[in-house]
Amino acid sequence: MTRTVELPLWFFLLIVLFAAITFASHFLFPSVRWFLRRRLERAVERLNKRLTRPIQPFKLARRHDMIQRLIYDPAVTAAIVDFAKRNGVREDVAFQTARKYAREIVPSFSAFAYFSFGARLARWLARSLYNVKTGLNNNTVLEGIDKDATVIFIMNHRSNMDYVLVTTLAAQASALSYAVGEWARVWPLSRLIKSMGAYFIRRKSRGGLYRTVLARYVQMATEGGVAQAIFPEGGLSLNGQLMPPKLGLLSYVVEGYQPEGRDVVFVPVAINYDRVLEDRVLIAAAERGDRRFPAKMSVIIGFVFRMIWQRLRGRFNGFGTAAVIFGEPLKLSERGDAPDLRKLGQDLMQRIADEMPYLFVPILSRVMLNATGPLDREAMLDAVRTSITESSAPAPLVSRDAFPGVLTRARISMERRGMIRKSGDVWEMVEAERALLTFYANSIAHFYPKDAARAK
Repeated sequence: MTRTVELPLWFFLLIVLFAAITFASHFLFPSVRWFLRRRLERAVERLNKRLTRPIQPFKLARRHDMIQRLIYDPAVTAAIVDFAKRNGVREDVAFQTARKYAREIVPSFSAFAYFSFGARLARWLARSLYNVKTGLNNNTVLEGIDKDATVIFIMNHRSNMDYVLVTTLAAQASALSYAVGEWARVWPLSRLIKSMGAYFIRRKSRGGLYRTVLARYVQMATEGGVAQAIFPEGGLSLNGQLMPPKLGLLSYVVEGYQPEGRDVVFVPVAINYDRVLEDRVLIAAAERGDRRFPAKMSVIIGFVFRMIWQRLRGRFNGFGTAAVIFGEPLKLSERGDAPDLRKLGQDLMQRIADEMPYLFVPILSRVMLNATGPLDREAMLDAVRTSITESSAPAPLVSRDAFPGVLTRARISMERRGMIRKSGDVWEMVEAERALLTFYANSIAHFYPKDAARAK
C-alpha cells in the first residue's frame, strides 16, 4: 500500500483533471447553483412586492421540470400512443417526438433578463422611435382585475413593435408570456426570446400530437396564473384592417377552463401607429398574395444603426405616435360553463375595434384619399375636423387646441415619406403611394360605414 508508483506526467495530469471535474460536478456546481437560485428567489420576492400581478411559481419553474411535466401529462401520453398507432412507429419514437415538441415550445424564463434587460430595452426602443400614448384608463383596467385571475391580453397585430409596446406598458404589472411564430426561432434571437418567457408556435403544423402538446402547455400556463398575450388575427395585418380572429390559442384556453378554478380575464388591447415600420413589406406581401416577409437580418441591423446615427446627430424626428388602449375586460366565468368560442372571438375583436387609437396620419391619409383636388393648409384642417366629426371613433388622444400642431407633424412626416407632395401652398396625394395611404386609412375605416364597406 505504501509502494511508490511511477506514472507518465500526461497520465497524472489526466487523473488530476478528472478528479477536478468530479469535485466540481458533485460539490462545487450544485453549491453555486443553489447559491444563485437562492439569490434569484430573493430578488423575485422583492420584485413581486412592487408588481401589480406577482410572477407566478409556474413561470419560475425550471425548464427541464416543465418539459417533464408536459410530456408525462395524461392527455399528451394518450396523444403519443395515438401518434404511434397512426404512423406505425414504436411508442418510444413517438415519445421522443413529443419531447422535441415540448423542448421547442417551453420557454426558459429569466426574471433578470426580462426586467433588468428586456423591459428596459423595450422602454428605450419604444420611446426612441415613437411618442407613446396610452389610454387614460389603462392602469385602472389592470388594477380592477382580481389578483388571483389569469390575465390574457388579446391584441390586434399591426407591427412587430407590438411586442415592445405592450411589454413596456405591462412591465409594471407583471411579466407577459407571448406566443411567437417561427420567425423568432433564429439563433441568437431565439435564446433571448425564450429567456423573456415567449413560446414558439409552428404556424403550419397540423399534427394532432403537436397540437396536444401546445394546448396542454397553454392550459397549464393559464391554470398557473401566467399573464399571457395573444394575437387572435394569427399574423400581421397586410392591409391595415382588423382581420377576423383565428381561434386556435383561444380554443385551448377555453377548453382547459375549469369554472371551479382560477378565473380567466381577457383584456382587449387596441394598437395603432402613425408609422408601421414594416408597412411597405406588408403591402408588397398583400399584392403578391402571400405572407412571405423577406426581411434580412442585415437590413434590420442597418436600419437600427441608421436610426442611432441620426439620433446622435440630432436629425432623427421619430415616427410619430404609437398608441395602446386597453378595452373593457371580459371574464370567462361570465360566459357560462361552455362559452361559444366564435362569439367570444368576435366579441373580443369588436372591443378592440371600439378602442382603436384614432391617430392623425390615418386621419390625414383618409382625407387625402377622399379629396377631389389639392388642399391648402386651412382646407386640410377643416377636412380633418369634418372627418373626426363624421366618425364613430373615440376622441383623438390630443385636445382640439393641439389639432393644428399635431396635423402639421403628420403632414411633414407624410411629405418626407413621399405619400403627399406640396405644390406651392397646396398639398395633394402621390398617386403611386395610394396603397400606402390606404393601408393607414384602413386602420380606422371601421369608424366610417362607407369606408368599412369599401375596404371589405
